[in-house]
Amino acid sequence: MSRVFKPVCLLLALLLSSLPAGKLAAQPGIDPYLQKAQRLLKKIPVIDTHIDFPESLMEHGEWYAPGFTGLALRHPAGNFDHERAVKGGLYGAFMSIYIPASYQKEKGRARALADSLISVVEAIARAHPDKFALATRADDIERNFKKGVVSLAMGMENGAPIETLADVAYFHQRGIRYVTLTHSRDNRISDSSYDTLNTHGGLSAYGREVVREMNRLGILVDVSHLSDAAVWDVLEAASRPVIATHSGCRHFTPGFQRNLPDTLIRAIARNGGVIQVPFSHYFLSAHSRTVFFQAEKAMEVQGLSAGSLEGRKFMSAELARSGISVRDIADHIDHIKNLVGVDYVGFGGDFDGVGLALPPDIADVSMYPNLIAELLRRGYSKADIRKICFRNMLRVWRASEHGQD
Repeated sequence: MSRVFKPVCLLLALLLSSLPAGKLAAQPGIDPYLQKAQRLLKKIPVIDTHIDFPESLMEHGEWYAPGFTGLALRHPAGNFDHERAVKGGLYGAFMSIYIPASYQKEKGRARALADSLISVVEAIARAHPDKFALATRADDIERNFKKGVVSLAMGMENGAPIETLADVAYFHQRGIRYVTLTHSRDNRISDSSYDTLNTHGGLSAYGREVVREMNRLGILVDVSHLSDAAVWDVLEAASRPVIATHSGCRHFTPGFQRNLPDTLIRAIARNGGVIQVPFSHYFLSAHSRTVFFQAEKAMEVQGLSAGSLEGRKFMSAELARSGISVRDIADHIDHIKNLVGVDYVGFGGDFDGVGLALPPDIADVSMYPNLIAELLRRGYSKADIRKICFRNMLRVWRASEHGQD
């Protein structure tokens, strides 16, 4: 460094240090929208209605291994842990109690798995009470946030464990606050968007009873994974607002029934419900789905495993080149807002449930600020952001609680 340049740098540093903190946002290379997002997320909690952390522990063979609760603090093999949740502002994390469709075939097996996974979440909260707390009511989220504690709420993905109507009350008592009525195959309750059998032509007669009992007890009905006919049946049977915990807009994925068409988005809004937008390539666009499947094939050609560090690095590089980003997620949020208003949209990232199929700038729960920054860049107000981050979901949850006896 030249002798002339040193005093100039020193003078510049002194001038910058004398400016108010807000003025520094104008410096080249600093994204003012990201800074604003980070400041905002220190004041409000993010709620994400679908995180497959319990499934991730099971998938990696870490479930109930000695010391498994410590993985909730730091879990580099997955997308969620306490360290990154706090960094990202995630203080309302719905743990998905995921029941694979294969568990539907044998009576009692789905319920046994659900009980075990619920016990895993309870054990994490017991082991780290200064960091996590169970949330069974909407007010718990805000109360725990004020204490700096991450709330672990629970939703059951696949209603197969509800073998009798009495099981609805049982799982409510165990802390389940939403149930995704089915998953990848039709079950006794409902037809699935991924199945072709159309077993019930929508919701079964038993499924209608389950919906009514869930409404009565205060368990939210989740219509993600349901066939279109089943969603319409739920809306007809429900007396409380419904949620779609991780569903995008079919507008961007023509022919992909797993996402919601505009007609159902409007109907859910009329019902007072909320659509929680997922972050995965599977949901974002026809192009993003093609990009991911091509990257998977390229990884196979290289002989790399998706579970290996080399495989993850390879996939990350491939997806980064595609240009898929938080902008694509924001497009879904825009679409819902433009259709029905900002009161009916939230986040359902599907972290730990979609493998490597996540945009590089929102690849784990530390990265919500990137998405919030994109929304701010598009002109969303602070009031809009508060609704999307937590208020919309808490409104629907409280409406469900009012149905409790």
